[in-house]
Amino acid sequence: MWLINSSIGRKVVMSVTGVALILFLTFHGCMNVVALFSKDGYNMICELLGANWYAVAATLGLAALAVIHIVYAFILTMQNRRARGGERYAVTDKPSKVEWASQNMLVLGLIILLGLLLHLFNFWYNMMFAELLHIADPLGNPADGFGYIVRTFSCPVFVVLYIIWLVALWFHLTHGFWSAMQTFGWSGKTWFKRWKCIGNTYVTLLVLMFIAVVLAFAFGCAPSLCSGGECGAAAACCK
Repeated sequence: MWLINSSIGRKVVMSVTGVALILFLTFHGCMNVVALFSKDGYNMICELLGANWYAVAATLGLAALAVIHIVYAFILTMQNRRARGGERYAVTDKPSKVEWASQNMLVLGLIILLGLLLHLFNFWYNMMFAELLHIADPLGNPADGFGYIVRTFSCPVFVVLYIIWLVALWFHLTHGFWSAMQTFGWSGKTWFKRWKCIGNTYVTLLVLMFIAVVLAFAFGCAPSLCSGGECGAAAACCK
């Protein structure tokens, strides 16, 4: 099958899965912003996305997308290295501003993977996984997503690691977005610059949503904390 056996097919699969993951990140980012303004509103969303059959099915589908994207990215990177030595993800008219990201997609991908594992440990493991397997979670309520945000970002180490993760994600997505558009054939001389501008703007706003949540809870200045009388609230670091 050409999607598996050909280089172009692999790029199409990686681009489609990448765009799907960006759409998920958009949903996740918008969901996180709710936590800035309403503890009850955010926990209501977490409860809806708990260990329900549709949430579990969506999680399995998302995991499949991530695994496929990672595997194909690794295969293409190794393939490009063999074919072009040090050049990777070569494209026509490659802008100098994305040169570094273009040449370090594997490193960025590894940082993002490690950050994802940390994120799954801090949230998914203590929430959906704990609820599914009836494991006692640290807060005693697997649907208390707000509590886990407060707990996680009260630890300066986690704050720094998440910021590094999100910066790596920004570099990865800004390159990946217009690279996917080129793979789809939407990269004429005029549209290449447009897609690059659209992608940079979209990804920047997306990553800023996540960073805003991290910093707001790290410094205890989220409106949802203040309205609940928890301004500056912080659990003991890294408990």
